[in-house]
Amino acid sequence: MNFEGLDPGLAEYAPAMHSALDPVLDAHLNPSLLQNVELDPEGVALEALPVQESVHIMEGVYSELHSVVAEVGVPVSVSHFDLHEEMLWVGSHGGHATSFFGPALERYSSFQVNGSDDIRQIQSLENGILFLTKNNLKYMARGGLIIFDYLLDENEDMHSLLLTDSSILLIGGLQNHILEIDLNTVQETQKYAVETPGVTIMRQTNRFFFCGHTSGKVSLRDLRTFKVEHEFDAFSGSLSDFDVHGNLLAACGFSSRLTGLACDRFLKVYDLRMMRAITPLQVHVDPAFLRFIPTYTSRLAIISQSGQCQFCEPTGLANPADIFHVNPVGPLLMTFDVSASKQALAFGDSEGCVHLWTDSPEPSFNPYSRETEFALPCLVDSLPPLDWSQDLLPLSLIPVPLTTDTLLSDWPAANSAPAPRRAPPVDAEILRTMKKVGFIGYAPNPRTKLRNQIPYRLKESDSEFDSFSQVTESPVGREEEPHLHVSKKYRKVTIKYSKLGLEDFDFKHYNKTLFAGLEPHIPNAYCNCMIQVLYFLEPVRCLIQNHLCQKEFCLACELGFLFHMLDLSRGDPCQGSNFLRAFRTIPEASALGLILADSDEASGKGNLARLIQRWNRFILTQLHQDMQELEVPQAYRGAGGSSFCSSGDSVIGQLFSCEMENCSLCRCGSETVRASSTLLFTLSYPDDKTGKNYDFAQVLKRSICLDQNTQAWCDNCEKYQPTIQTRNIRHLPDILVINCEVNSSKEADFWRMQAEVAFKMAVKKHGGEISKNKEFALADWKELGSPEGVLVCPSIEELKNVWLPFSIRMKMTRNKGLDVCNWTDGDEMQWGPARAEEEHGVYVYDLMATVVHILDSRTGGSLVAHIKVGETYHQRKEGVTHQQWYLFNDFLIEPIDKHEAVQFDMNWKVPAILYYVKRNLNSRYNLNIKNPIEASVLLAEASLARKQRKTHTTFIPLMLNEMPQIGDLVGLDAEFVTLNEEEAELRSDGTKSTIKPSQMSVARITCVRGQGPNEGIPFIDDYISTQEQVVDYLTQYSGIKPGDLDAKISSKHLTTLKSTYLKLRFLIDIGVKFVGHGLQKDFRVINLMVWQGSFKSLLVPKDQVLDTVYLFHMPRKRMISLRFLAWYFLDAAVFSSVLAL
Repeated sequence: MNFEGLDPGLAEYAPAMHSALDPVLDAHLNPSLLQNVELDPEGVALEALPVQESVHIMEGVYSELHSVVAEVGVPVSVSHFDLHEEMLWVGSHGGHATSFFGPALERYSSFQVNGSDDIRQIQSLENGILFLTKNNLKYMARGGLIIFDYLLDENEDMHSLLLTDSSILLIGGLQNHILEIDLNTVQETQKYAVETPGVTIMRQTNRFFFCGHTSGKVSLRDLRTFKVEHEFDAFSGSLSDFDVHGNLLAACGFSSRLTGLACDRFLKVYDLRMMRAITPLQVHVDPAFLRFIPTYTSRLAIISQSGQCQFCEPTGLANPADIFHVNPVGPLLMTFDVSASKQALAFGDSEGCVHLWTDSPEPSFNPYSRETEFALPCLVDSLPPLDWSQDLLPLSLIPVPLTTDTLLSDWPAANSAPAPRRAPPVDAEILRTMKKVGFIGYAPNPRTKLRNQIPYRLKESDSEFDSFSQVTESPVGREEEPHLHVSKKYRKVTIKYSKLGLEDFDFKHYNKTLFAGLEPHIPNAYCNCMIQVLYFLEPVRCLIQNHLCQKEFCLACELGFLFHMLDLSRGDPCQGSNFLRAFRTIPEASALGLILADSDEASGKGNLARLIQRWNRFILTQLHQDMQELEVPQAYRGAGGSSFCSSGDSVIGQLFSCEMENCSLCRCGSETVRASSTLLFTLSYPDDKTGKNYDFAQVLKRSICLDQNTQAWCDNCEKYQPTIQTRNIRHLPDILVINCEVNSSKEADFWRMQAEVAFKMAVKKHGGEISKNKEFALADWKELGSPEGVLVCPSIEELKNVWLPFSIRMKMTRNKGLDVCNWTDGDEMQWGPARAEEEHGVYVYDLMATVVHILDSRTGGSLVAHIKVGETYHQRKEGVTHQQWYLFNDFLIEPIDKHEAVQFDMNWKVPAILYYVKRNLNSRYNLNIKNPIEASVLLAEASLARKQRKTHTTFIPLMLNEMPQIGDLVGLDAEFVTLNEEEAELRSDGTKSTIKPSQMSVARITCVRGQGPNEGIPFIDDYISTQEQVVDYLTQYSGIKPGDLDAKISSKHLTTLKSTYLKLRFLIDIGVKFVGHGLQKDFRVINLMVWQGSFKSLLVPKDQVLDTVYLFHMPRKRMISLRFLAWYFLDAAVFSSVLAL
């Protein structure tokens, strides 16, 4: 491009072009850009700076999507959209190149191309990027590695390059020749002379090479000989830019005036068929750049240096209404480019900012981009922690620097002696069963040790080694072992898979109650315990089950569906696959590190206590936001009439939110008061190692009414000053949520020390009345408790490791203070019922749940919950009025003594989360549940697929007069895809053991009318859109092909999983009868079932299912396949061709 006719202000950047390594910023730099930008010693911005937040993109209209800083204060000289990957390349006047990935403009790579000259042009190739500077051509990989560096003559001044094919490159400049370079040999092969020097722009079509000259001419040259065939004298002054599309050539430039060069507002347009000029196009901006954007028509985009952009037809009239404005940070736009897909425009300005304009919210730069390779993470920074308690830990994992000095461990021979470790003794069982053949002994493997591994012990612990035995994974039914300090019911439970999957697994062995557990084999199922806690909060359960909205991935909706399953279960476990699927799609969850990889979850590498506390904060915030949304359309309305809905704060906020006043007092006397609210509190422990006694209420008050000294901004002083930050409570929540924050040995020692002090005080208080054994056996848990008004003396075991009170009393004082104290049964008898005191701001909170982190080095640890189940749940499940504490360990549920819920042995049982609820909480809320799913979910709905047409419709939606009634027949079939393959191991005897089953996802659901005039015609044929990676489409059986589930390219009727789930839930609730083959698996993958009985379906009652698998099954015979049944009864062949599906 010719810079002679540009704004003279560009001359001010000349020094910066030759001092790119100078860290001093340019004087034109906007000071607002310096916020949160770090510069390296070379003056290059380390991170991209968002200049302007994203705006709403209207489909088909170009709007600004993102703005970033490539290099602060250094003008952008060239921009280029990568033709092979979703990247944008930017070159600066300082010779620095930067690439941005995707429409979010995430910085991909940044490196120096030339130390003194600006980058004139960029061209992307398959294996790298070409950079052209004044007299240098450099080919570099996208990561910054140099592939070749070709130096030109020092007298050359190159401005443009053109890639004629995959290996031939033309380079032109201000001299009177053009060079041809062979990229394979990196050699100059030809030098073409040009009559008019100064070739700054080159284009190519299938007929000509087009060369734009600084003199204002455009020459058309032969593709083989490079001879001039035609020449257009476009402008009398200089040429600024031109572009070619089809049979049209459009150019902009400068004309000679008496005062010098002036920007010409007439675009010269030439017809390449007749080789003559047609009517010039008058525009309303000063054109500096132009490009054809042939989407629907041959539109031209004309850009001025001041940031104005106008779209017009080259053969029509320019309309002033078609002008939009780019808002450059600097005074001038320096470069402009259009992506190959024509969906994105890139602008670079004189302050180093890059602006991306698109015509859709999720644009793609190329029609078919390949996947971008990202740099591997630094292995040194991601080394796993070394566990010194492991006997087989290889010391070679420790990175040791190479040194020639003597190591500290190199003891002289006089001070050391070899002491090899003694081999462990052979197992007595092996010696007893061993048979000798010659000098070789054979014995069956007793399987008491890990395969191919023998842990070594020190001499003093050999006796312990002799008694070591491998612990099986299932903790129930196992005898207590002396070397395992974790109680068996708290150990991590796993599912043993057989050939039949889960059908022969005895869940009743783990749960003899009527409450439902949750299956742990689903990814990120570490939150099972917290789901149970939320379920047993009666107001929360009723609120969530009344909620329904239009969001595809709404955690409140999915949690309501899961609560519905837990309600209907009679002791059989449920799975939260749909809820966890929606949870994995929330960007905030991934940003907070709540999404665990399968390997990390299985090995327990993550800190589960810290993880569940972050999850607790996240889920409360997410539910609070979901409940604040406006009322949804009729098809999803149902909870609108509930008493839970309010125009202001959500009910989650009413339940959990605590209103506070944050006061900031500067030393100048200025005080600032700011109102805020929080959904939970985090315990703040005193820094005291003297063993002083602290009540839990004291620590809680210190955490709620937090006082601290910190640096803060003072408006009066107009600078940061030491301030005193205080927090006062204005309103207490109905449910008090506390994160214990026991994440280090310091906090654990504090709990342990306070528990020891509390134990000594309790023993001293009760004196000789304490019994040595517990008062009641856990087998008699239904009869636990004492007559009203009678205090039962605790046992020694019940007082150990107890610091947490069952109840706390809070009182709001008139001077905005808060009094907190522990509340015992004795206080209850002395002061009477606490509810009468609420009129005076006195509240009593009872402990409802504790979430505990179990430390177990063998399994990586786990999370369990102690939950006090109220009377309403016992009334629904068991028909009795009763309150009882239970242990929830995934699908293991067991009643426990109430003291066990507050006993924390910090060696293996660490508290993570506490839930306290106000007395008589349920009486304050309407606990009625109304089914929010209405018949309108079955009506016609739009497809998510962009290419879906009416000709592809394979079903007829139900009309209002066709709505199914109770007892109607509905044919059902579902197809699935595989998200994760099955993990299994082959045993030495040749049998296969399943470690982890394959993870399936529903891909297509079809429902067929069973009666009426349209009998046999489907009324649902939904393909389920998925954002997760599919490893196997199972096309042989399902007929699903790659692309069928992608909304961008699918031609099917594509819907969301939630939409189809609602349709099936409505059919189940209305009482239709489903007819199908293998419905057990279909309902399970759709998450409409739990294991129960022979049919093992809960949400679908047995009398609503006609399954041909069981209908044609004979006792003690194998199941008959659908293929055989279709051949035998219908004389039809199924699964014979994928195309037939």
